[in-house]
Amino acid sequence: MIGNILIVLASVVGMEIFALYFHKYFMHGPGWGWHESHHIRTDGPFERNDLYAVCFSFIAAGLFIAGSLFWMPLWYIALGFTIYGLLYGFVHDGLVHQRWPFHIQPKNAYLKRLVHAHRLHHHTTTKDGAVSFGFLWAEPVERLKAKLQDKGT
Repeated sequence: MIGNILIVLASVVGMEIFALYFHKYFMHGPGWGWHESHHIRTDGPFERNDLYAVCFSFIAAGLFIAGSLFWMPLWYIALGFTIYGLLYGFVHDGLVHQRWPFHIQPKNAYLKRLVHAHRLHHHTTTKDGAVSFGFLWAEPVERLKAKLQDKGT
């Protein structure tokens, strides 16, 4: 049981590391066609950027199936991916972008830092010049502000 819990925790942490680099180098690179909708104002409850979540959910579903049929550790990896997705939805879509029908203002210092850091990420509406690419981890806000100044944005 402890091994399975460690697999889940490692998967959550691994997804944040993967998401940071995927966001920085793919979503702000060749995947900008979908991600741009997230940096500009769009009407409606969905944006093209949400297709990334759909793609990742198919990967998680496939891992759940493969884990059930062939190798159980894959099931726990899928559980970690799913927990990461739920955390992402809560922090990113809920707290940062207020895409829920109700609004929550974080009181926790760490959650406030995540919200502020991601708002600094949206300081630019182009694929270049952004800072803070993580979703559940963020550098200190003052460091991010200094990076923005260095970039001249």
